[in-house]
Amino acid sequence: MSTAPAGSERNGPWWDVDFGGLADRQRYKLLAGLVVPRPIALVSTLSASGVRNAAPFSFFNVVADEPPTLALGIGGAGTEERPYKDTLQNILDTEEFVVNLVDEALLDAMNVCAIDFPPGSDEFAEAALEPAASRQVAAPRIAAAPVHLECRLSATVPLGDRGRLLVLGEVVHLHVRDGVVDPDTLDVDLAALALIGRLHGRGWYTRTADWIEKPRLTLAAWRARDRT
Repeated sequence: MSTAPAGSERNGPWWDVDFGGLADRQRYKLLAGLVVPRPIALVSTLSASGVRNAAPFSFFNVVADEPPTLALGIGGAGTEERPYKDTLQNILDTEEFVVNLVDEALLDAMNVCAIDFPPGSDEFAEAALEPAASRQVAAPRIAAAPVHLECRLSATVPLGDRGRLLVLGEVVHLHVRDGVVDPDTLDVDLAALALIGRLHGRGWYTRTADWIEKPRLTLAAWRARDRT
């Protein structure tokens, strides 16, 4: 028989949970399962010694357009000898990285990159990913990805006491597969982009192929709603 987490209680039609009473894994399970779908950043970096690395992160999003800024939440490795994962260590050392967006065709290779390889491994080689040269950063792009966002490190924000950092990167260069963006209007063809999103737990994803259009209201239209 399952036991509800400490600090949780029934409150009418709601289940109330005090996050202070949860273990780390319980908090992760709830947040990762409820805040869905999440975009996936397959982040490629280059170590200070020139070793390529690629790893996926779904604690990721765009947070500003001026300056154009992406955010990544990256956990530490959790050991005294290795406080940071390769991706985070490479970003701290080089202050550069590339966010490669993930479509369905890239799912299998992305899944390989999520394996906990030994430190210093080359995920490009492990996942048979073809690299492509970036224009403004040293880190390679993943040629098979439909979108590459070259970034320079803007800032890091410590989160907790276990080596997790919020990484903010400024987008300095964009590469988009032909047919995804109209070069005249900059409109994005979502069907051509065909990204996947992260769902709950390990191994669950969704296709971004089902859309709902709801035009944004103006203040004037909202105020006029009762007059029609």
